[in-house]
Amino acid sequence: MLVEYHRNMLSDKPRNKAFHRALEKLIVKGKTTVADIGSGTGVLGFMASRLGAKDVYLYEQAGVMELSQRLAKANKIRNCHFFHGHSTEAEDPPMVDVIVTETLGNYALEENIIATVEDAKRFLKPGGTIIPQTITHFVAPVVNDRFHKELMIWDDVGYGLDFSAAKEMSLNNIYVRTFKNSDLLKNSAKAWDTVDLRKKNSSTRRGGAEWVLESNTEIYGFAVWWECGVLPGITLSTAPGAPKTHWEQLYFPASTPLQGRRGDRLSVDLTSISSYEAGTDVGWRIALHKAKGGEVVRQSFDLRKGFI
Repeated sequence: MLVEYHRNMLSDKPRNKAFHRALEKLIVKGKTTVADIGSGTGVLGFMASRLGAKDVYLYEQAGVMELSQRLAKANKIRNCHFFHGHSTEAEDPPMVDVIVTETLGNYALEENIIATVEDAKRFLKPGGTIIPQTITHFVAPVVNDRFHKELMIWDDVGYGLDFSAAKEMSLNNIYVRTFKNSDLLKNSAKAWDTVDLRKKNSSTRRGGAEWVLESNTEIYGFAVWWECGVLPGITLSTAPGAPKTHWEQLYFPASTPLQGRRGDRLSVDLTSISSYEAGTDVGWRIALHKAKGGEVVRQSFDLRKGFI
């Protein structure tokens, strides 16, 4: 993994501030022990050490672990203990008071945070704390055509060539994009899934949302983002208009624009399956139910169809 990836994370002030505030609330100087799962450069573990943690255990499988150890030495941090490997590989790990993990992606679950936390609970002392604690996914209809136009270039290759098969694959994909609130149906954001990491969770997620259109509206797809409850009173959000982070929103396209009329019912159903072995697969199904009856417009997508 390129160091540029870690530079982007370290430049994310809302992210760093939220986790620092959470650690500050939990750490009792000289007493609290902490496990940083997926520690990367070690910044969260180093924060915990500087806040007075008794011992900090850093778990990281990537090559950045070597850099992390160099950084700890350069910063004279002496109470950090390094495990070079995935946390799930740790046998008889030291028990800790706090588990912290920032294994979040643009699609929050793409780095397998659910499975990682489920396994890491064996590290936790009775009464210990996991941060972050909750992840809520939101969805809203997209009413600006600029995102849709990007994906229609396959129709304009020219020279008498038909690239419709490539276009179909392109539409079975999700795209990292930055949305403005004006790109979305007004006041339309709805939660479609919530994960409470303190409880047992499945890595297979299903949910949906529905809207009754208040005016004639053309729908080009859906924007998806998340809000993370780091601790009560401390949140991180990738929503349009929220303080900018290194994460962005995601665009889930429609294959053709949906011509909604006032009173029509628009719905989207979403599924995702995440695993260490197979990565993350996401599916979304769109339906437009006409208020005055008639045929229901349906579109269905699967991320697995978007890859060669």
